[in-house]
Amino acid sequence: MKVNFRSFKQKFRLHKKTFRAFITRIENNPPKNLHQVLDSLEPEVWNEIDCLSCGNCCKKMTPTFSVQDIKRISAHFEMTPAAFKEKWLTYDKADKDWQNKQQPCQFLNLSDNKCSIYAIRPDDCAGFPHLAKKKATDYMHIHKQNIEYCPATFKMVEKMRARLLKH
Repeated sequence: MKVNFRSFKQKFRLHKKTFRAFITRIENNPPKNLHQVLDSLEPEVWNEIDCLSCGNCCKKMTPTFSVQDIKRISAHFEMTPAAFKEKWLTYDKADKDWQNKQQPCQFLNLSDNKCSIYAIRPDDCAGFPHLAKKKATDYMHIHKQNIEYCPATFKMVEKMRARLLKH
């Protein structure tokens, strides 16, 4: 389903505090069936959200580039890792991460929200939005951040809250 950004932003503003508090509770006291709930909800989320109609992750966020990502992507462009970093990346001293210099991502095709380096994209991009990762509690702080930008994460938290509060 195509993402309606206006509706998404309104829902986020309305539920921001409630959802973030819920995620904190899950983080601090995870239910025993958390992974089963996430595994069952993930397909439901993807039936409702079309990432290509959104692209917010590439427009509003930046992945972290590992040393392996930099080597792989720079080789694709027939560049040295140093030249690749100089051209497209910046080093975040606080997080100790290599990140994009600009937003939206330089590899995003804005006309169709497709990644021009999809087959060799950074591992951080390949795993995004980390919905049903094992161990889920290690990703709750990431969901707390991502609900503002990612309709799929927002939908997962919305469904998880409804499911877990039912029991």
